[in-house]
Amino acid sequence: MIYLLDTNILIDVITNRKGHGALLEQLLAERNLLATCAIIVSEVYTGMRSSEERKTEALMESLEFLPTTYEIASHAGILRRDLARKGRTLSLADTTIAAVALAYNCVLITQNAKDFSIPNLQLRVP
Repeated sequence: MIYLLDTNILIDVITNRKGHGALLEQLLAERNLLATCAIIVSEVYTGMRSSEERKTEALMESLEFLPTTYEIASHAGILRRDLARKGRTLSLADTTIAAVALAYNCVLITQNAKDFSIPNLQLRVP
């Protein structure tokens, strides 16, 4: 199984909060693949403190990087548009993360399930 790790999960691992490091260790022990994508990398580095730089780089480089293709980007835009027409406004970052997860058939691990209430998207909330 491929798990796409949302920004909030990675930040909690970097800052040793909420036991998410143990969750990632368990998933790896079960031979799952842990992944990230461009939006998540950008978000993690945006909030990184200088004292966390080495730990952040080590964690991020240990993850499989899932590229955002043209098809994924267009799907993210369509998702955002369709949800907005139904009265649900999600950020472009969140719809792009969802589109990456859908394209690579990942389970998205996030603490923000309400931000990812998207048809066919597999979620895991720790």
